[in-house]
Amino acid sequence: MLKKIRVDQLTLGMHLKEFCGSWMEHPFWRTGFVIVDPKDITAVLASSIKEVWIDVGKGLDVPIGQPAITEAESDAQVDTELRQADAAKRDVAPVSTAVELERAAKICAQSKQAVISMFQEARMGKAVDTGGARKLVEEISDSVARNPGALISLARLKTVDDYTYMHSVAVCAMMVGLAKQLGLDEEQTRQAGMAGLMHDLGKALMPMDVLNKPGKLTDAEFAIIKSHPVEGHRLLLTGQDVDPLVLDVCLHHHEKTDGSGYPKGLKGDEISLFAKMGAVCDVYDAITSNRPYKSGWDPAESLRKMAEWANGHFDGKVFQAFVKSLGIYPIGSLVKLTSGRLGVVVSQSGKSLTTPCVKVFYSTKSSMRIVPEVIDLSGAGCTEKIVSREDPAKWRFADLNSLWSGLLGTNA
Repeated sequence: MLKKIRVDQLTLGMHLKEFCGSWMEHPFWRTGFVIVDPKDITAVLASSIKEVWIDVGKGLDVPIGQPAITEAESDAQVDTELRQADAAKRDVAPVSTAVELERAAKICAQSKQAVISMFQEARMGKAVDTGGARKLVEEISDSVARNPGALISLARLKTVDDYTYMHSVAVCAMMVGLAKQLGLDEEQTRQAGMAGLMHDLGKALMPMDVLNKPGKLTDAEFAIIKSHPVEGHRLLLTGQDVDPLVLDVCLHHHEKTDGSGYPKGLKGDEISLFAKMGAVCDVYDAITSNRPYKSGWDPAESLRKMAEWANGHFDGKVFQAFVKSLGIYPIGSLVKLTSGRLGVVVSQSGKSLTTPCVKVFYSTKSSMRIVPEVIDLSGAGCTEKIVSREDPAKWRFADLNSLWSGLLGTNA
């Protein structure tokens, strides 16, 4: 028997089935556990969550004389109610990049903690909880729906230490954006996001000294790292109701269209659409992020490099759709305009891949900083055009990331 109760009715020994509220409103990345720590009840009471579902078949019931708000006979009834409530509250109305960045920063922070917990539980041998992950994916998907570039760009600004965790968040967001660009339906888009979130789960079992090695891996170390798709696939099989699509991407996101990838050496049409999507998103985030052994490349330069590798590594149609989902000059790209001014791309105009909105802040003619100004290159009467990509390493602007994100402390 499942019962919905007020949070002030929670006691130790109850099996917490589900929270009645957004994943962002409570401090737990997963549900479906027996409450054994008083701190967990304190955390729930301190959140904005007012009601929860408990499973009295797996834990304590409410005391006699304390009525539940409502009862349900099956998980399906609870799931239906929660989905209807979530749908009523979901906010996917389009907003500007600047507006979404603040919300995306909170989603990134909580998502990172959720993925850390997921990896820790995997290391401890616990079964994978895709139910908790589903709500995380929905929050990320909603952010991408409100503004395609904000969270994807922000997730790129990860530190070396949190790369493994934020990489999963970034790939999840990019998989959602790419799925929308390819015209996939809502369920396929959700599963693509789930696949992105789970694709590197096998790295939870990799030795940390190898995973974070600052230099080149030896052949033996690389062989260990190459086992992570198989290990992740094995871990996912311990969960309940894990979609075959998610399993496929986890196992095959390192396959290449020319057959030179791993673990199976699949090629061409032997690789599923979703695994091909995972390959593109995985590589882009890897090369644009700071790693122990190298600094991340500029977004626009990364797409140019990937275009050179496309024949043999990526599926052409998938890569083209990926570029359209990000823009030829993704958010954060440093560019030079016809006036000689340097600027950083802050958003896509939606009108053309070559005419994003750019925040100019430096004059190459006078070799000095200027008052920042946002220019919509697609605007009527705008005579400015992008004449070149610029290498951030050459110019060494310490505040480049905060210029486009509007957030402090984003140059890790």
